[in-house]
Amino acid sequence: MRETPGFRTALAAAVAGGLLLAGPAAPGVTKAAAAASSTGTSSGKTLRVAMDGSGVDTLNPFTSFFNGALDIFGSIYPTLTSIDDSGAPKPYLATSWTLSDDHLTWTFKLRDGLKWSDGKPLTAADAAWTLHLIMTNDVAATANGTLVAGFDTVTAPDATTLVIKTKKPKSNVTYSSIPFSGIPIVPKHIWESQVAGLKDFKNDSFPVVGYGPWILTDYKNGQYAKLDANKSFVLGAPKYDHLIEQIYKETDAAVAALKSGQLDYISGVNATEYASLQHVDGVQTAQAVGHGWVGLELNPGAKTRTGKPIGTGNPALHDPVLRRAIALSIDKKTLVTKVLNGQGQVAEGYLPPAWPQWSWQPAPGKKQSYDPVAANKLLDDAGYKRGPGGTRTDPKTGKPLNLRLGIHSDDSADAAISRYLVGWLKVVGINAKIQAMSMSALNSDLGKGNWDMLMDAWTTGPDPTYQLGIQSCSTLPKDDGTGGNTDSFFCDPAYDKLFAKQATLFDPAERAKAVGQMQEILYEADVDLMFYNATTKIAASSKVGGLITGKPNADGFYPAQQTFWSYLKATPASAGASASSSGGGSTGLWLGIAGAVIVLGAGVAVVRRRAGADDRE
Repeated sequence: MRETPGFRTALAAAVAGGLLLAGPAAPGVTKAAAAASSTGTSSGKTLRVAMDGSGVDTLNPFTSFFNGALDIFGSIYPTLTSIDDSGAPKPYLATSWTLSDDHLTWTFKLRDGLKWSDGKPLTAADAAWTLHLIMTNDVAATANGTLVAGFDTVTAPDATTLVIKTKKPKSNVTYSSIPFSGIPIVPKHIWESQVAGLKDFKNDSFPVVGYGPWILTDYKNGQYAKLDANKSFVLGAPKYDHLIEQIYKETDAAVAALKSGQLDYISGVNATEYASLQHVDGVQTAQAVGHGWVGLELNPGAKTRTGKPIGTGNPALHDPVLRRAIALSIDKKTLVTKVLNGQGQVAEGYLPPAWPQWSWQPAPGKKQSYDPVAANKLLDDAGYKRGPGGTRTDPKTGKPLNLRLGIHSDDSADAAISRYLVGWLKVVGINAKIQAMSMSALNSDLGKGNWDMLMDAWTTGPDPTYQLGIQSCSTLPKDDGTGGNTDSFFCDPAYDKLFAKQATLFDPAERAKAVGQMQEILYEADVDLMFYNATTKIAASSKVGGLITGKPNADGFYPAQQTFWSYLKATPASAGASASSSGGGSTGLWLGIAGAVIVLGAGVAVVRRRAGADDRE
């Protein structure tokens, strides 16, 4: 899932405008407070969490891939299975599952008697309809089509039985539908009338009909999502009555809210903020193993599935020699030290350390270490001569190597990294021009191929199928621009062959070998340059228990955190113990502050401000 390395926003216009929050009478506060009170948050216990910085691209689970939206889907829609701290599948809708001797037929036994939030029965027919739609409809397959690749038929012989038949043995079927990184099951009776206009369906009639630990009752774009507890949830009712996922324009605003008791949980604070919170009264901190990467995408020649060139990418990047030189010019160790304060590790493979079963490292002698001397020699030998100012020229076109470097306008990590990149690339004769873009603009350019280099970040769950799938040829867009969920327009037949193979392997070691070969192909292509795997830094109110799940390893790092379980297990220390965990006026006040897009700090109002996945840009 594409994610944001930090919380991202647009600052320039608001800062230039000198907006100040004068006091409680500020219009933004008044309007949002009134809206918040109408959502019913004035009574009962409310858990307030910072939404993933990627935000919500759409509330349509068939087309959405921003982490903020995926968190919501995991809370309001059921999945066939869930996963435990180790990443192993466990019951959810399905209480058990069996596999035929020929490894082609999976039979899931589903719970009986469950109901959607509108009272209609939730049966295997809903699951069969959801999966079949993704199998047969290009728009429905936008976000999760790779997860049903290889499915032959999906049927519901009765209300509690789901049968999935695959064309070939497929080892990861139990991961196809899990919270956050899998396929949400939707109510057939709500969605079947929307299929014709699925591409544009926003799914924003509240309360949204679903089934999960929470019910989505309100959402304000760029402000918050408000959810109410499902007190009859089959895996146990939430301990809070309400959940508010607050959208902050940058993590320092969320940190201030946590310190003041107006927020209960932040996942993804940066290294500096984490250090500042470690000894704050009323705050608990933890680090979880890195379950994603931050890196740089290079445009190798954007094209559609039929091979039609699209976009405005610089054709010089079609040359693998140039891409390799760029890879050798980047000092990843410095990025870990300077940007992460050492709280992470240099990334090589495409899959993160949270799931060590898929760990891959380049073979001896194949590692692309920081080596600007070697990079310069590669370019010299390939005919990239230096021109005025030291900028090299493309030997095919004679044009200077001027490359656009797209970053998220609202991400301090992107800003810090980009400054290093510009300097390192200049050393090897490449002129990089930083283009700061909003989340939506960057993603729009990505799918159209209107870019040269882009900062990116992804997270992934314990099964690698989705993450590996976005590098397959099948995720290239169609000629009409639909159906694409590509990461960097990478397409390689050998990679696709291995992608199909790994899903058929039931022996863990054999599957890991195939997955490693795929990561080697990506590494050698120099299309996605992995920078680092940061630990996930978490800060939470000490008045809330259960938010940080699992037990730390020998290094003190917790397992990859899952918001599905964190929000479900969250427990208030005592009823009304803190303003943060009780309903009342503070809810409306804080939502109002967000509605005004203004943050208080040290007596001065500072306007803060993108991708994400989860994931995804």
